[in-house]
Amino acid sequence: MFHRHHEAMNTTFHLRLPEGLRHASDMALECFEELDRLEGKLSRYREDSDISRVNSLAAGETIYLCEETHRCLCLAFDLHERTGGLFDVTLGRAIRHRKDGESGPLPQSAGKLMIHPADPAVTCLEPGRELDLGGIGKGFALDHLREVLLSWDAPEGLLSAGASTHLGFGDRDWPIELSATSGSHSVALRNASLSSSGTAIQGSHIVHPDPDAPLAEGRAWIIARSGAVSDAWSTALLLSPIALLAPWLAADPDVTGAFIETDGLPMPFPF
Repeated sequence: MFHRHHEAMNTTFHLRLPEGLRHASDMALECFEELDRLEGKLSRYREDSDISRVNSLAAGETIYLCEETHRCLCLAFDLHERTGGLFDVTLGRAIRHRKDGESGPLPQSAGKLMIHPADPAVTCLEPGRELDLGGIGKGFALDHLREVLLSWDAPEGLLSAGASTHLGFGDRDWPIELSATSGSHSVALRNASLSSSGTAIQGSHIVHPDPDAPLAEGRAWIIARSGAVSDAWSTALLLSPIALLAPWLAADPDVTGAFIETDGLPMPFPF
Protein backbone atom coordinates (compact mmCIF):
# COMPACT_ATOMS: atom_id res chain seq x y z
CA MET A 1 0.00 0.00 0.00
CA PHE A 2 0.96 3.61 -0.63
CA HIS A 3 0.58 5.21 2.82
CA ARG A 4 0.73 8.84 3.94
CA HIS A 5 -0.41 10.51 7.15
CA HIS A 6 -1.22 14.06 8.24
CA GLU A 7 -2.00 15.81 11.52
CA ALA A 8 -5.32 17.67 11.55
CA MET A 9 -8.44 18.06 13.72
CA ASN A 10 -6.50 16.96 16.81
CA THR A 11 -5.75 13.51 15.39
CA THR A 12 -3.67 11.74 12.72
CA PHE A 13 -5.33 11.10 9.36
CA HIS A 14 -4.08 8.16 7.28
CA LEU A 15 -4.42 7.66 3.54
CA ARG A 16 -3.83 4.23 1.97
CA LEU A 17 -3.93 3.67 -1.79
CA PRO A 18 -2.79 0.83 -4.07
CA GLU A 19 0.97 0.65 -4.52
CA GLY A 20 2.12 1.98 -7.89
CA LEU A 21 -0.95 4.15 -8.48
CA ARG A 22 -0.11 7.06 -10.79
CA HIS A 23 -0.22 10.50 -9.15
CA ALA A 24 -0.68 8.99 -5.68
CA SER A 25 1.60 11.62 -4.13
CA ASP A 26 -0.37 14.41 -5.79
CA MET A 27 -3.62 12.87 -4.55
CA ALA A 28 -2.28 12.77 -0.99
CA LEU A 29 -1.08 16.37 -1.23
CA GLU A 30 -4.50 17.61 -2.35
CA CYS A 31 -6.25 15.56 0.33
CA PHE A 32 -4.10 17.02 3.09
CA GLU A 33 -4.50 20.55 1.76
CA GLU A 34 -8.25 20.00 1.83
CA LEU A 35 -8.02 18.69 5.40
CA ASP A 36 -6.26 21.86 6.53
CA ARG A 37 -8.82 24.00 4.73
CA LEU A 38 -11.74 22.11 6.32
CA GLU A 39 -10.20 22.38 9.77
CA GLY A 40 -9.90 26.13 9.26
CA LYS A 41 -13.64 26.31 8.55
CA LEU A 42 -15.09 23.71 10.95
CA SER A 43 -12.99 24.05 14.11
CA ARG A 44 -14.52 25.91 17.02
CA TYR A 45 -10.95 26.54 18.24
CA ARG A 46 -10.07 28.76 15.26
CA GLU A 47 -11.20 32.34 15.89
CA ASP A 48 -11.76 33.01 12.19
CA SER A 49 -13.54 29.73 11.39
CA ASP A 50 -17.12 29.57 10.16
CA ILE A 51 -18.14 27.79 13.38
CA SER A 52 -16.52 30.40 15.65
CA ARG A 53 -18.25 33.13 13.68
CA VAL A 54 -21.61 31.41 14.15
CA ASN A 55 -20.93 31.04 17.87
CA SER A 56 -20.30 34.77 18.13
CA LEU A 57 -23.56 35.86 16.47
CA ALA A 58 -25.91 38.24 18.27
CA ALA A 59 -29.68 38.00 17.99
CA GLY A 60 -30.86 38.84 14.48
CA GLU A 61 -27.44 38.55 12.85
CA THR A 62 -26.81 36.39 9.77
CA ILE A 63 -23.52 35.20 8.31
CA TYR A 64 -22.67 33.37 5.11
CA LEU A 65 -20.63 30.17 5.22
CA CYS A 66 -18.46 28.23 2.84
CA GLU A 67 -20.22 25.45 0.96
CA GLU A 68 -18.66 22.63 3.01
CA THR A 69 -19.60 24.18 6.38
CA HIS A 70 -23.18 24.68 5.22
CA ARG A 71 -23.36 21.10 3.95
CA CYS A 72 -21.94 19.74 7.21
CA LEU A 73 -24.42 21.72 9.30
CA CYS A 74 -27.38 20.67 7.16
CA LEU A 75 -26.30 17.05 7.54
CA ALA A 76 -25.79 17.47 11.29
CA PHE A 77 -29.31 18.83 11.76
CA ASP A 78 -30.69 16.05 9.57
CA LEU A 79 -28.90 13.48 11.73
CA HIS A 80 -30.32 15.17 14.83
CA GLU A 81 -33.74 14.12 13.54
CA ARG A 82 -32.60 10.66 12.40
CA THR A 83 -31.15 9.86 15.85
CA GLY A 84 -34.26 10.97 17.71
CA GLY A 85 -32.55 14.16 18.89
CA LEU A 86 -29.62 12.39 20.59
CA PHE A 87 -26.97 13.73 18.21
CA ASP A 88 -26.84 17.48 18.78
CA VAL A 89 -24.05 19.76 17.53
CA THR A 90 -25.47 22.78 19.38
CA LEU A 91 -24.35 21.57 22.83
CA GLY A 92 -20.95 23.23 22.61
CA ARG A 93 -21.19 24.96 25.98
CA ALA A 94 -22.07 21.74 27.79
CA ILE A 95 -19.33 19.83 25.93
CA ARG A 96 -16.75 22.47 26.91
CA HIS A 97 -17.98 22.34 30.51
CA ARG A 98 -17.55 18.54 30.59
CA LYS A 99 -14.18 18.40 28.81
CA ASP A 100 -12.68 21.21 30.91
CA GLY A 101 -13.77 19.51 34.13
CA GLU A 102 -15.71 22.55 35.31
CA SER A 103 -17.67 22.22 38.54
CA GLY A 104 -21.42 22.47 38.87
CA PRO A 105 -24.24 21.24 36.64
CA LEU A 106 -24.05 21.27 32.85
CA PRO A 107 -25.23 24.52 31.24
CA GLN A 108 -28.87 24.35 30.18
CA SER A 109 -29.61 24.46 26.46
CA ALA A 110 -30.82 27.86 25.34
CA GLY A 111 -31.03 29.95 22.19
CA LYS A 112 -32.07 29.25 18.62
CA LEU A 113 -30.13 29.06 15.37
CA MET A 114 -31.68 28.87 11.92
CA ILE A 115 -29.79 27.33 9.04
CA HIS A 116 -30.96 28.46 5.64
CA PRO A 117 -31.62 25.36 3.50
CA ALA A 118 -31.25 27.05 0.11
CA ASP A 119 -28.43 29.49 0.93
CA PRO A 120 -25.15 28.86 2.77
CA ALA A 121 -26.12 31.01 5.74
CA VAL A 122 -27.02 30.83 9.44
CA THR A 123 -29.15 33.28 11.40
CA CYS A 124 -29.10 33.63 15.17
CA LEU A 125 -32.70 33.97 16.38
CA GLU A 126 -31.76 33.86 20.07
CA PRO A 127 -28.16 33.74 21.41
CA GLY A 128 -27.07 30.85 23.59
CA ARG A 129 -26.44 27.92 21.27
CA GLU A 130 -22.80 27.04 20.65
CA LEU A 131 -21.77 24.73 17.80
CA ASP A 132 -19.27 21.92 18.24
CA LEU A 133 -18.71 19.61 15.24
CA GLY A 134 -16.41 17.22 17.09
CA GLY A 135 -18.96 14.42 16.74
CA ILE A 136 -19.23 14.65 12.95
CA GLY A 137 -16.31 16.68 11.60
CA LYS A 138 -13.80 13.86 11.13
CA GLY A 139 -16.30 11.60 9.37
CA PHE A 140 -17.44 14.49 7.20
CA ALA A 141 -13.80 15.16 6.30
CA LEU A 142 -13.27 11.52 5.26
CA ASP A 143 -16.36 11.71 3.03
CA HIS A 144 -14.92 14.83 1.43
CA LEU A 145 -11.51 13.21 0.87
CA ARG A 146 -13.18 10.22 -0.77
CA GLU A 147 -14.73 12.61 -3.31
CA VAL A 148 -11.32 14.19 -3.91
CA LEU A 149 -9.78 10.78 -4.61
CA LEU A 150 -12.65 9.72 -6.87
CA SER A 151 -12.14 12.91 -8.87
CA TRP A 152 -8.60 11.59 -9.51
CA ASP A 153 -10.10 8.23 -10.59
CA ALA A 154 -8.54 6.44 -7.63
CA PRO A 155 -9.88 2.85 -7.86
CA GLU A 156 -9.85 2.11 -4.12
CA GLY A 157 -8.51 3.34 -0.83
CA LEU A 158 -8.78 3.39 2.95
CA LEU A 159 -9.06 6.67 4.82
CA SER A 160 -8.74 6.88 8.61
CA ALA A 161 -9.14 9.60 11.22
CA GLY A 162 -7.09 8.28 14.10
CA ALA A 163 -8.49 4.98 15.35
CA SER A 164 -12.06 6.23 15.65
CA THR A 165 -13.30 6.53 12.05
CA HIS A 166 -12.38 4.57 8.91
CA LEU A 167 -13.77 4.77 5.39
CA GLY A 168 -13.02 2.22 2.69
CA PHE A 169 -14.03 2.54 -0.96
CA GLY A 170 -13.59 0.49 -4.13
CA ASP A 171 -13.88 -3.22 -4.90
CA ARG A 172 -11.86 -4.39 -1.91
CA ASP A 173 -12.67 -5.56 1.61
CA TRP A 174 -10.72 -3.51 4.14
CA PRO A 175 -10.32 -5.45 7.43
CA ILE A 176 -10.74 -3.38 10.61
CA GLU A 177 -10.47 -4.62 14.19
CA LEU A 178 -13.07 -3.58 16.76
CA SER A 179 -11.06 -3.61 19.99
CA ALA A 180 -12.74 -3.87 23.39
CA THR A 181 -11.44 -4.52 26.89
CA SER A 182 -11.58 -8.34 26.70
CA GLY A 183 -11.20 -9.06 23.00
CA SER A 184 -11.75 -7.90 19.45
CA HIS A 185 -13.85 -8.60 16.40
CA SER A 186 -12.85 -8.12 12.74
CA VAL A 187 -15.15 -6.51 10.18
CA ALA A 188 -14.62 -5.86 6.48
CA LEU A 189 -15.40 -2.44 5.04
CA ARG A 190 -16.42 -2.21 1.40
CA ASN A 191 -17.70 1.19 0.30
CA ALA A 192 -18.59 1.86 3.91
CA SER A 193 -17.46 3.72 7.00
CA LEU A 194 -16.89 2.53 10.56
CA SER A 195 -16.95 4.85 13.58
CA SER A 196 -16.45 4.11 17.25
CA SER A 197 -17.33 6.11 20.34
CA GLY A 198 -16.37 5.26 23.89
CA THR A 199 -15.50 6.56 27.32
CA ALA A 200 -12.43 4.46 28.17
CA ILE A 201 -9.84 7.01 26.98
CA GLN A 202 -11.42 10.45 27.34
CA GLY A 203 -13.90 9.59 30.10
CA SER A 204 -17.56 10.55 29.93
CA HIS A 205 -17.02 13.43 27.51
CA ILE A 206 -20.10 12.70 25.38
CA VAL A 207 -22.99 14.96 26.41
CA HIS A 208 -26.65 13.98 26.42
CA PRO A 209 -29.14 16.67 25.28
CA ASP A 210 -30.89 16.15 28.62
CA PRO A 211 -28.49 17.53 31.28
CA ASP A 212 -30.10 15.26 33.91
CA ALA A 213 -29.45 12.07 31.93
CA PRO A 214 -26.87 9.60 33.32
CA LEU A 215 -23.32 9.75 32.04
CA ALA A 216 -22.53 7.83 28.86
CA GLU A 217 -20.56 4.63 29.44
CA GLY A 218 -19.06 1.81 27.38
CA ARG A 219 -18.21 1.63 23.70
CA ALA A 220 -20.20 1.46 20.47
CA TRP A 221 -19.44 1.01 16.78
CA ILE A 222 -21.53 1.87 13.72
CA ILE A 223 -21.06 0.85 10.08
CA ALA A 224 -22.72 3.18 7.59
CA ARG A 225 -22.52 4.42 4.03
CA SER A 226 -20.68 7.61 5.01
CA GLY A 227 -18.30 8.80 7.67
CA ALA A 228 -20.58 11.59 8.86
CA VAL A 229 -23.46 9.17 9.42
CA SER A 230 -21.36 6.58 11.25
CA ASP A 231 -19.81 9.31 13.44
CA ALA A 232 -23.17 10.72 14.49
CA TRP A 233 -24.79 7.36 15.15
CA SER A 234 -21.86 6.00 17.18
CA THR A 235 -22.28 9.00 19.47
CA ALA A 236 -26.05 8.51 19.74
CA LEU A 237 -25.60 4.82 20.51
CA LEU A 238 -23.88 5.64 23.81
CA LEU A 239 -26.59 8.00 24.98
CA SER A 240 -29.67 5.79 25.14
CA PRO A 241 -30.57 2.17 25.93
CA ILE A 242 -29.92 0.27 22.74
CA ALA A 243 -33.41 -1.25 22.70
CA LEU A 244 -34.95 2.22 22.50
CA LEU A 245 -32.74 3.16 19.58
CA ALA A 246 -33.39 0.01 17.54
CA PRO A 247 -36.42 1.46 15.67
CA TRP A 248 -34.46 4.61 14.82
CA LEU A 249 -31.52 2.55 13.56
CA ALA A 250 -33.80 0.37 11.46
CA ALA A 251 -35.40 3.45 9.91
CA ASP A 252 -32.07 4.88 8.70
CA PRO A 253 -31.13 3.32 5.33
CA ASP A 254 -27.55 4.59 5.61
CA VAL A 255 -26.79 2.47 8.70
CA THR A 256 -25.76 -1.10 7.86
CA GLY A 257 -24.35 -2.45 11.13
CA ALA A 258 -24.07 -1.79 14.86
CA PHE A 259 -21.92 -3.24 17.66
CA ILE A 260 -21.91 -2.58 21.39
CA GLU A 261 -19.39 -3.66 24.01
CA THR A 262 -20.92 -6.47 26.07
CA ASP A 263 -18.92 -8.26 28.77
CA GLY A 264 -15.79 -6.69 27.33
CA LEU A 265 -16.42 -7.90 23.77
CA PRO A 266 -17.76 -6.15 20.64
CA MET A 267 -21.11 -7.80 20.02
CA PRO A 268 -23.29 -7.19 16.94
CA PHE A 269 -26.66 -5.63 17.64
CA PRO A 270 -29.46 -6.71 15.27
CA PHE A 271 -31.98 -4.05 14.34
